[in-house]
Amino acid sequence: MYLLLTLSLALSISFSFSNSVSACLPYDFLIANPSPTLWQGFSGSMGYTTMKTPSLNKGLGFTYSERDALGLRGLLPPAKLTLEDQVELTMQELRRKSSALDKYVFLQSLQDVNSTLYYAVLSRHTYECMPFVYTPVVGEACQKFSQLYRHTPQGLYLSIDDRGKLRSILDNWPVQDIRAIVFTDGERILGLGDQGIDGMGIPVGKLALYTACAGVHPSHCLPVALDVGTNTQDKLDDPFYIGLKRRRLTGREYDAFVAEFIEAAVDKYGKSVMLQFEDFGNSNAFRLLHHWQEKVCCFNDDIQGTAAVALAGVLGSTALTGTAVEDHRFLFFGAGEAGAGIAELIAYAIHVETGKPVEECRKQVFMLDSKGLVCKSRLHELQHHKINFAHDTEHVADLLSAVKTLKPTALVGVSTLPKSFNQAVIEEMSANNERPIIFALSNPTSKAECTPEEAYRWSNGAAVFASGSPFEPVTFNGKTYVPGQGNNAYIFPGVGLAAVACGATRITDLDMYIAAKALAEAVPKDRLDASCVYPHLRDIRDVSLKVAVAIAANKYATGQASVLPKPVDLEAHIRSVMYEPSY
Repeated sequence: MYLLLTLSLALSISFSFSNSVSACLPYDFLIANPSPTLWQGFSGSMGYTTMKTPSLNKGLGFTYSERDALGLRGLLPPAKLTLEDQVELTMQELRRKSSALDKYVFLQSLQDVNSTLYYAVLSRHTYECMPFVYTPVVGEACQKFSQLYRHTPQGLYLSIDDRGKLRSILDNWPVQDIRAIVFTDGERILGLGDQGIDGMGIPVGKLALYTACAGVHPSHCLPVALDVGTNTQDKLDDPFYIGLKRRRLTGREYDAFVAEFIEAAVDKYGKSVMLQFEDFGNSNAFRLLHHWQEKVCCFNDDIQGTAAVALAGVLGSTALTGTAVEDHRFLFFGAGEAGAGIAELIAYAIHVETGKPVEECRKQVFMLDSKGLVCKSRLHELQHHKINFAHDTEHVADLLSAVKTLKPTALVGVSTLPKSFNQAVIEEMSANNERPIIFALSNPTSKAECTPEEAYRWSNGAAVFASGSPFEPVTFNGKTYVPGQGNNAYIFPGVGLAAVACGATRITDLDMYIAAKALAEAVPKDRLDASCVYPHLRDIRDVSLKVAVAIAANKYATGQASVLPKPVDLEAHIRSVMYEPSY
């Protein structure tokens, strides 16, 4: 019994210090108070508990004075390493790992041990580490999340058995100043379908990128998994699945559970807490977004973030094609939430650029789903998010026929059907356009509609290509092409940084259009010369800052900022709140 009480108290001490990270410098406090009453009765435990607290641990980075003050002598070898030394050693170890999943597990384990070092590694080596924190490896990690679960809290797990208690459960999280929440019900994880509670890997990865790519302080971030069950039989049959083993909750009870969580979060953290919907299924994603976007500060990254990064690629392509967004004719292969989100934002962008009604602008955007072209003759069978793009045109059943009939200038793949952009399709696009836009955006890599090598070869180097997952450069006919990765990380971290910096109370379609324009304007000439419509990921923090400044300016212009008065130098203010990992 005594041992249990000791462990419990040690954990509470650990959490209390973690909670102070964003408000003060804990080491200064501890060194100034080497024998607080807090530690009486636990001889030698202050240093040990400090090292067991990820937000306080420095490993061999502790100075000798800190080791004396905190009781760390003997708990560490005598050598001292700087943070930069530790980053270099960590990268050497990461590079020795034999598989992508091993690298994912290694980085997650590092986060559980020394969070400052973890974020320093991600911030200094974002381009190299991002695939092992998010796409494409996070998909495999979610599929195996129950087996990889390491018992260290990385976020909150809220199940339908917790209904009526969600507000009080939020108090169990040790940090009170939460400003950005990413939450999922796990129904549509990437292109992998229903992963149930195992989808928690996505919010954890997304928020890691909030910090690495935009400097949102990790203590302000909270990943949340809403466990409403799963319809994936393999999960229900798995004896080691860590979620509820029951079919998905639906209907009014489901909506009430989501509402209870959102209302609890706003009550706990305030009206400017940013809530990001993540990987909700088509049947819920649009409906929930439309219900909540005028009530709280929220957005859906799969709908709006994907839309903004795709629109940025289109806007950036003008330098290569000479065609402005309002002069394009778009064909989407795939009509789910990602496709509909991109289509709606493109129509909105045409509306902004031309002043034409959005309804008229939608006529430049066509969609193809599993039953063929979305058109008026199919209105009776269409899901609600497709109806706006059901035009008065002849129905065709397949992609090649649609390309031949509609003669689009831009082909956007959001189907998760690999190899669907075949040679005949791309050759037809090339026959109709001097520089066809070919965006194969489905994730993970195995779901891409085509590879960049195929797009360049079948278009004789003319394609303006982008993908959802990373691909290596391609050399064709003596020229090196750099395939652009339409990675949502170009958008959502900057959105989060803006929301935190200005205390945004809403996130709107105009914000997403502004974010897309800021991203397109950040593409340097050398990238465009290589037919790439996105900046290099090594510059992601600078890009996120540009996106954040543009959005925050709009928040102040529209009266949707709560950090008042408006800073005289908005960029300097946003820079000042960006977290930089350091000891």
